[in-house]
Amino acid sequence: MPRAKRPAGPRKPNKEVEEQALFAGRCCLGKKAEDVQILDLRKVSDLADFFVVCEGYTDIHVRSVAEFVIDEVEKRFNSRPNHVEGMENGRWVLLDYFDYVVHVFQPEARRFYQLERLWGDAPARKIEDEPAAAAESKGE
Repeated sequence: MPRAKRPAGPRKPNKEVEEQALFAGRCCLGKKAEDVQILDLRKVSDLADFFVVCEGYTDIHVRSVAEFVIDEVEKRFNSRPNHVEGMENGRWVLLDYFDYVVHVFQPEARRFYQLERLWGDAPARKIEDEPAAAAESKGE
């Protein structure tokens, strides 16, 4: 199914989108996802402002990470993905929030699709700090 276009009208400010993408990345860490990266696509594509890319060990782990991101982003920002793909098989789950897209891969799928290489012109930021839930409990 082709990706829907971004809604018409004013876009969210970059700082708000960046905050949500970073939060989604921290949520991935909160479910023990590995190698969490945020690609900043703002200067290289109109597709989205950010990609959040990470991996889970198994299909169950990938789905668990994706479901956790959906739930936590909705609680914090009252926002749900406009489109979800791959939840059934759990090899690659895509959560499309229009301004940012979360990709949760199994390691083999991540190596095959190589999003970081495909979007090599986009600055990448590895997320290694504490998970979102821990930051929330500290009042950050």
